[in-house]
Amino acid sequence: MQSEKLSIRSMRRSELDILIGWASNEGWNPGRYDADIFWNTDPDGFIAADLNGELIGGGSIVTYQKQFGFMGFFIIKPEFRGQGLGTKLWFARRDKLRTRLDLSACIGMDGVFEMQPFYAKGGFEFAHREIRFEGVGQACSDLMLLTPLSGVPFDAVLKYDSKHFPAERATFLEAWLNQPESRALGLIESGQLRGYGMIRRCENGFKIGPLFADTATIALDLFNGLSDHAAGHAIFIDVPEINQAAMKMVSDKGMQEVFGCARMYFGHNPALPDENIFAVTTFELG
Repeated sequence: MQSEKLSIRSMRRSELDILIGWASNEGWNPGRYDADIFWNTDPDGFIAADLNGELIGGGSIVTYQKQFGFMGFFIIKPEFRGQGLGTKLWFARRDKLRTRLDLSACIGMDGVFEMQPFYAKGGFEFAHREIRFEGVGQACSDLMLLTPLSGVPFDAVLKYDSKHFPAERATFLEAWLNQPESRALGLIESGQLRGYGMIRRCENGFKIGPLFADTATIALDLFNGLSDHAAGHAIFIDVPEINQAAMKMVSDKGMQEVFGCARMYFGHNPALPDENIFAVTTFELG
């Protein structure tokens, strides 16, 4: 009877704040400024579920230039779980997102490991695991090699980012790199951007992401510069397990595994330079 009164619709901006609060209560540790950045990236990319007029869940179905879609931020209010409502919402989101994309586009998502069989039934195929590590920020005495991204032409940053992400994401990236309480750094050699990363303030500590670099040495230099921004505070980083150099970096830093997700794709697995992706941007928007 309850499912007959379920309404799945576009989300209102104020409702995203509610979902962020639920996510915080569940330990997802969202960034302090995520809500505005996420919403402004694609205001039509958020779906809500009502039961008898009460908001009970939602999630993102953000598109990037219609070339890549991402399903994230999927959450159901705890007292409404186990009733099939989340299943209806999840499939409705998938189907709606497919209509918002070019036919050749794929869809990505990061799902908790135990839900992989469910997502596989929805047509998603496993690509690799992404592991969240926690450590403590350390001061860095040598930042001379690094350049604040604010001093790098945005077009150069966007071009580099687009090599490591399935589609161009200019709107998202400009807001992401300029949010308060953050630090975004690049490393330039011979006039070329060879890597960049950023760290943002979260409800608990700071989170690094993305971290893209041409070599492990460059990634480490960037990591140290970002860690310096959060010296003495908890820091987190979401590392693709497929990148063994990235896994070694966090191990050498003494960071501890605290969470993880499976990166899965619907349609096809995009060709990305996995060896140069040392940290994904966010589990919510890709």
